[in-house]
Amino acid sequence: MPFPDLLHPELDGYRSKVETPPDFGSFWDATLAEARAAGWAVTVERIASPLRTVETFDVTFPGFGGHPVKGWLVMPADRTGPLPLVVQYIGYGGGRGMAHEHLHWAAAGYAHFRMDTRGQGTSISSVGDTADPVGSGPAIFGMMTRGILSREDYYFRRLFTDGVRAIDAIASLDAVDPQRIAVTGRSQGGGIALAVAGLDPRIKVAMPNVPFLSDFPRAVRKAQRDPYLEIVRYLSQHRHHAEPVFETLRYFDGVCFARQAKAEALFSVGLMDDVCPPSTIYAAFNAYAGPKRIVDYEFNNHEGGGAAHDLLQLEWLGSHFRP
Repeated sequence: MPFPDLLHPELDGYRSKVETPPDFGSFWDATLAEARAAGWAVTVERIASPLRTVETFDVTFPGFGGHPVKGWLVMPADRTGPLPLVVQYIGYGGGRGMAHEHLHWAAAGYAHFRMDTRGQGTSISSVGDTADPVGSGPAIFGMMTRGILSREDYYFRRLFTDGVRAIDAIASLDAVDPQRIAVTGRSQGGGIALAVAGLDPRIKVAMPNVPFLSDFPRAVRKAQRDPYLEIVRYLSQHRHHAEPVFETLRYFDGVCFARQAKAEALFSVGLMDDVCPPSTIYAAFNAYAGPKRIVDYEFNNHEGGGAAHDLLQLEWLGSHFRP
């Protein structure tokens, strides 16, 4: 397939035209304060498993609005002292899956928390257990346009808040070192990781893998496959909503979160990606305020580096946090 977007050196110099709203910080401060005020106790239940080298816990914590959000916490069974924490967020449509999946972080000596995604989890390979009890006005099938005419009602306000509240919940556990917290995720999960890194100064390392949800105005005009095209389909019918839609999206744009993130970051991008156009990923990377590195996978689409990048993340994080 042809390259769908910019290449180097244009990518290196690309800057998004998205402007951070003047009340961006106060909006998110109020959102998180409201969620924390609605919170209740975290529940952590060890589950029986045939796995002998790890322990697995079924966690429920209060997310946006105090709504219950699920996740799997997996840790080495043979451990001494608090462990560095890796919080993983999930790609679009996926859920936390089954408890025995995604063991490489625990096998490397980390406490690994895989947060469920409210209202999603319909993927055949990645089921979920968390409802989204909040309704929506008219929307296209999927999550991208739910509540899109209002920053208060937009779906990703709830999901990004869940992402920060997961840090609140897991960092408070005795088995976790709150001074060594990393966030990661692929696609939507990478977008959540980027948002959380911009919102929560406790994050020391961020690893957004082919991150979604950045530079929305360019993304909806350049992407060739869903999910960005959900917004295109919405605007093809609700033509007069373009201005309020893009105004809402400014509060959820990875470029705006990147501008205030200080954690050391490892990004990845597939230069043939037709889901998350490479320029949108570089828009977030080029805006990122903290120390940063990006790895290009020149001949890969939205899968990026796959298992090879998983190994790179393990090696890179090991140089920062020594389990």
